[in-house]
Amino acid sequence: MSRIGKLPVNLPAGVTVTVSPDNVVSVKGPLGTLSQKVDADINVTVEGNAVTFTRPTNQPRHRSLHGLYRALVNNMVIGVSKGYETKQELVGVGYKVEAKGQILEFSLGFSHDIFFMLPDEVKAEVFAEKKGNPILTLKSIDKQLIGQVAAKIRSLRKPEPYKGKGIKFVGEQLRRKAGKSANAK
Repeated sequence: MSRIGKLPVNLPAGVTVTVSPDNVVSVKGPLGTLSQKVDADINVTVEGNAVTFTRPTNQPRHRSLHGLYRALVNNMVIGVSKGYETKQELVGVGYKVEAKGQILEFSLGFSHDIFFMLPDEVKAEVFAEKKGNPILTLKSIDKQLIGQVAAKIRSLRKPEPYKGKGIKFVGEQLRRKAGKSANAK
């Protein structure tokens, strides 16, 4: 039995889960609504305040789908009840970001500014204090979407290994290189 798949998904107060006949799981909570199509082989049952997943056989395909869909629905429940947020730090002289509604304007040392359009489900806040690096905070109820947007923003200027300049996640440990040696023979 899948260690993750056999665990029930506990529903916090204010969160409801409905399963349609064509196996679409909809999760509704105080922050919004998310839905996910579940494979026809995986059986989803809602009992009280818990959602359980069962698989028909022990085939490798069914075993992998069992844990996958349980994890996806669990992420949806957490998203509609608490939400997700990621923080990114812009390290570098003159690197800055400005949030204008759903458009982010980055100054990353290129000859031009970069404008990045956020999806409607993602909200952005910028915190910039004097003598500190600007910090971009992204908030959303969809874990997959916020991770994809954060990765796309990071790819605009990845941190380089010598000085560490670029866009990095807050708390991320970068592998640094030594650089040139002064007296190399």
